[in-house]
Amino acid sequence: MEGILNFDAPLDVNLLDRVVNVVYNTQNEQERNQAQKVLERFKSHDGAWTRVDTILEHSQSDYTKFFATQVLDSLIKTRWKVLPADQRSGIKNYAVSLVLKLTKDPQTFKKHATLISRIDVAIVQILKVDWPHHWKNFIPEIVEASKQNENVCSNCMTILGMLSEEIFDFSEGKMTRSKIKELKETLTEEFYPIFQLCLFVMNASKNGNLLLTTLDTLDKYLSWIPIGYIFETDIVKLLITKFLSVREFRNSTLKCLTQIASLEVPGAAVSQKFESLYLGTLQRVVQILPPNTDMQLTYRREKEPEQNFINDLALFLSAFFVKHRSCLEKNEHIPALLTGHQYLVNISTVDEIEVFKVCVEYWNSLAESLYEENPVQASALMLNSATTTPRRQLYGPLLSRVRTILISRMAKPEEVLVVEDEDGEHAIRQRLPDGEAVERYQLMQSTLVYLTHLNYEDTESIMLSKLAAQRDGSQWSWHNLNTLCWAIGSIAESLPEHIERKFVVVVIKDLLILCRERTGKDNKAIVASNIMYVVGQYPRFLKAHWRFLVTVLLKLFEFMHELHPGVQDMAVDTILKIVTKCKSQFGKEQNGDETWTTKEVIGKLPSHISDLSEEPQVQTFYEGVGVLVSAHPPRLQGKLVVKLMELPNNTWRGLMQRAAQNTNNLADPAVQRSFANILRVNNRACMGVGPAYIHQFANIYLDALNLCKFYSEQISKQISQNSQATGWVNVKQMRAVKREVLRLVTTFISCSDEVQTIVKDFLPPLLPAVLQDYSRSVPQARDHEVLRLMAEIVSTCKGLVVDSVPIMFDCLFESTLSMITKNFEDFPDIRVNFYLFLRQINNHCFQAFVRMNPQQFKLVIQSVVWGFKHWDKKISETTLKILLEMFTQFSRNAQSDPSKSFYGNHLLPLLEDILFVLTDTFHKADFKLHCEVLIQIIYAVEADLVTTPLFNPQTQTDSNMNNRLFLRQYVSKLLLRPFGNVNPEHIHNFVLGLFDLNKEMVQFHNHLRDFLVQIKQYSAGDDNAVMYEREEAASRSAKAMAIPGMVQPHDPRRGDGRQLTTSRSDSGNSSSMMTA
Repeated sequence: MEGILNFDAPLDVNLLDRVVNVVYNTQNEQERNQAQKVLERFKSHDGAWTRVDTILEHSQSDYTKFFATQVLDSLIKTRWKVLPADQRSGIKNYAVSLVLKLTKDPQTFKKHATLISRIDVAIVQILKVDWPHHWKNFIPEIVEASKQNENVCSNCMTILGMLSEEIFDFSEGKMTRSKIKELKETLTEEFYPIFQLCLFVMNASKNGNLLLTTLDTLDKYLSWIPIGYIFETDIVKLLITKFLSVREFRNSTLKCLTQIASLEVPGAAVSQKFESLYLGTLQRVVQILPPNTDMQLTYRREKEPEQNFINDLALFLSAFFVKHRSCLEKNEHIPALLTGHQYLVNISTVDEIEVFKVCVEYWNSLAESLYEENPVQASALMLNSATTTPRRQLYGPLLSRVRTILISRMAKPEEVLVVEDEDGEHAIRQRLPDGEAVERYQLMQSTLVYLTHLNYEDTESIMLSKLAAQRDGSQWSWHNLNTLCWAIGSIAESLPEHIERKFVVVVIKDLLILCRERTGKDNKAIVASNIMYVVGQYPRFLKAHWRFLVTVLLKLFEFMHELHPGVQDMAVDTILKIVTKCKSQFGKEQNGDETWTTKEVIGKLPSHISDLSEEPQVQTFYEGVGVLVSAHPPRLQGKLVVKLMELPNNTWRGLMQRAAQNTNNLADPAVQRSFANILRVNNRACMGVGPAYIHQFANIYLDALNLCKFYSEQISKQISQNSQATGWVNVKQMRAVKREVLRLVTTFISCSDEVQTIVKDFLPPLLPAVLQDYSRSVPQARDHEVLRLMAEIVSTCKGLVVDSVPIMFDCLFESTLSMITKNFEDFPDIRVNFYLFLRQINNHCFQAFVRMNPQQFKLVIQSVVWGFKHWDKKISETTLKILLEMFTQFSRNAQSDPSKSFYGNHLLPLLEDILFVLTDTFHKADFKLHCEVLIQIIYAVEADLVTTPLFNPQTQTDSNMNNRLFLRQYVSKLLLRPFGNVNPEHIHNFVLGLFDLNKEMVQFHNHLRDFLVQIKQYSAGDDNAVMYEREEAASRSAKAMAIPGMVQPHDPRRGDGRQLTTSRSDSGNSSSMMTA
């Protein structure tokens, strides 16, 4: 095999074919790996590209030819600029001549289609570098070549289409901004011959494949070419009159028209052109597909091309209406406008989800624009939100049909657990959420909320009529009831309050009657799940109607005894949601109403939970009752907490008594499971009760600590004797008990408002027991919950525990570092919580860092550096934030000795490490944070915060040397070493830019991106969009919050309720880490 690596001898193409064949076809894994290594060595050789022409000319294997194009592609992307001009020209000429040779003959063209496409890609990659300066005549040459024959012309069209895509669609992150600008300007200036070629083909050719390719190429250009090419030529007329009606071309033609429709050009004259475009297109579409066509039936019956036409029609209409709807909202064009919308209404009934989403997105846009004409303020008293405007009247009848369709097709919200099976025959529990359905629900919910604000009477009427049809059985089905109830729940708080009150009463009463009347286990389960979802969505109504609130909760208690899968989960989840949102009502006197009291609920608690089939359900219910307890005055909460925990406490005391008699009882798996379950119940109860949980916590605290210590010793003992013991069942169960103790303490501290009491009474027995145990335990026995607990202690107690931080460090720091610095994969949860612990110290007990000796603090910095080199985004992001916050802390007193020491000892090494991760290929998602750290470093020097020389004055020959000048030279030297392929002048300019632009974040980002493109570190298609996701999400969230009903009652963004933990959640809060 290695004979192909001898570049001093002619290449044995037959041998290369055999090596490639081994990679793709052999069953022997050892041979395949060996062949793969040989090919990798061949590809990485500096002279590999010189063999490409020989391989393509003489190889008999398509796989080998594909390998040759990979070699060529690698050369163009990474080494093209360093090749001599004559070699670049030779490769370029060879690629062009090879493509022309392979495309002249139709049979050859068809046979080598894959190879041709790969060479086309290579030509486009060369163009991105050489054009226009080193391939000035490319456009005239390719247009001239297109005249040879129709096959050559078709491939030239493909190359031109790819060039447009690469420059206008995919250039971000792959080329510098200046290069992108130059290519866009050049292609725009030289577009005329391309346009003429397209027109010539469209007018003269009768070759179907060539015409399709031309239309597809034109589609890629229409989004950016000067508007004159579109509306001052016959191209629109040609598309509509010649191609739109032809079945073979109509889909591609409609895509071209969609691109034109998506353009937004101001001016009355241009508006008239768009009107003509729409009217002409609509006239042809009506002939192809009449507007009264049953789109749902047609889509099911027809083949893929016709289905694609319906989809493309939806895209065209939605694109045109979004941009140019206003120019059609005139008297003479209203019939055509309504006809187009009628098409979209009918297409909205198509079963295909992607087609439906296109329509819903448009309806969302239209409804939002109509709503914005007269928006409802969230704080306003909503007596009448459906103010009529001329546009609302115009679209009113259409939107009524849209409401009906959306209600009948509503997607399933995440909270609903009881669903139909695939055959629609049985009601089952859904174990995992459907992410696509949740996303669709959010879009539909937003649209329905807008539509409800536009005409709440119509929305209410449609929903109640559909509910009546469920009652009388005329439209009864699980699907119909589900979608109706999901839609009803989705518009919570978007109706005027007095309307909502009547509406919810009717809905809940009808659903309760339906639950009574429908027989059969599955029927009742479906109705029950819908009742629970609907009542959980209307806390505003329940808060205002105490008796109804009590009735609903009593019904939910009944559902807790329903054994159908999923019903009990939804029951306890809904109880928790309702009591959390209506918490204020449970602490009030309700006009002497004694039908419901928290004390009574607690007294009947054993009965309520008697039929719950899973422990998480019990735990969720305890949290819900805990919320009820927290609603009462503090003077009453203590007794209620004691009463609430009576049942688990009795079991706890019994277990502890057995353990006191004989510690061997603690080895009983049933005992271990009971302890873990009781601790989880306490944990959830603590979440619900809040600060008053201290009355319960004090009772079990010391016993729980002793239990944790005992099991930890047993775990370490067994693992030290046998490293495989971590997988043993008894060890896992002991770890579960230990972990639940730690989680309970963490939750208690996070919920408590008596920080002094925690520090004085609870930490003294806790810290020695937990920390020493962690330090002494073998690595496999250590638990990440210890680190999370210490992080919570620092976060809650802040400066009160600054003197305890050194003790924490002594027991946790080095022992943990030894576990996580061997690689990036082992102990993922330990890693995440270790850096969380460091960040809390950095934020709340920074003096602990300041007081460390230099060697200890150096270790902290090194651990942070190790953290931001991780591939896991959560870890790298946390450590970069630690570093940013550390710079902020030191800059507050830059002239102090600790700050001088930090800058003098760590600034340059940190700079080097940040540049390392910034220029590698594994940490692109942290680009923004890298920039911020880099700016902090530069600012510290530029603002003269660093007064200690960063250089050695004794060895420095330049008398004018200072920190500013030195840092510029230092960065230049750092970058010149690893990036020898970059022109030194470029690096010099880049460094100057870093220091000149460090106060302008956007320009700084762009400057860095351009440099990263130059060093070929950013892969294709990566534009670092992830950096801006949070900012965009925050903007969208703020807008949604201003619209009543848009943000659901239990959405954490509302900020008027706690984050809910459901029975499906893991009982702990451990973090998981995705490893490479």
